[in-house]
Amino acid sequence: MSAKILLVEDDNQIREVVSDYFSAKSECSIKMITASDGDEGLDLIENDDFDLIMLDVMLPHIDGFTLCRRIRKKKDVPVLFLTARVSEDDKLYGYELGCDDYITKPFSLAELYAKVNALLKRASGTVSKPEIICGNIALNPVTLNVTACGNDIELAPKEFEILAYMMKHPNWVVSRDTLLDMIWGNDFYGSPRIVDNHVKKLRSALGEAGNQIKTVISKGYRLTEE
Repeated sequence: MSAKILLVEDDNQIREVVSDYFSAKSECSIKMITASDGDEGLDLIENDDFDLIMLDVMLPHIDGFTLCRRIRKKKDVPVLFLTARVSEDDKLYGYELGCDDYITKPFSLAELYAKVNALLKRASGTVSKPEIICGNIALNPVTLNVTACGNDIELAPKEFEILAYMMKHPNWVVSRDTLLDMIWGNDFYGSPRIVDNHVKKLRSALGEAGNQIKTVISKGYRLTEE
């Protein structure tokens, strides 16, 4: 399987070892592009396309969590965190931001290679079927079509983005702050209650299927299949 992978890692030795291993193991079918800090990584992300992105969390200038947040605003490329931070809260936060997997340092190169290949295969298997289905709701991120209970639904941009994020994370409790960061951006300074107003409009637009969006008191919202 040929692929182009971005590795954003400030440790020069790790960058070299991972690049050399992947090149040799894949018989040069995997092309590894590397960046040594968050600024360089962001520039590459915004100006090139990758099949998978590996991010260290603790990076100079822009940390890996922030990079992941920015990636998820524009791209569905698989993201794997490669980090020494092993707390459960860090992992859960990474998954909430939209990362696909986590591997902690020190790590086995063989395990990393296996995880990357699994993510690449999973991603390639979804390219031909972009539609996301959860219960009675279907969303196509390519055509931007939404149906609920078999009916075509027209959504305003913010409601569509909220639904798309929740469809990609079914059954997760998604906080208001997360939706603000992912959809309005981390430079938004308004009230988190703006999320409630848009969720109310989204539920109304979805009709009966709007009941799939559950309120989790003091936490946020969860999209269920029923």
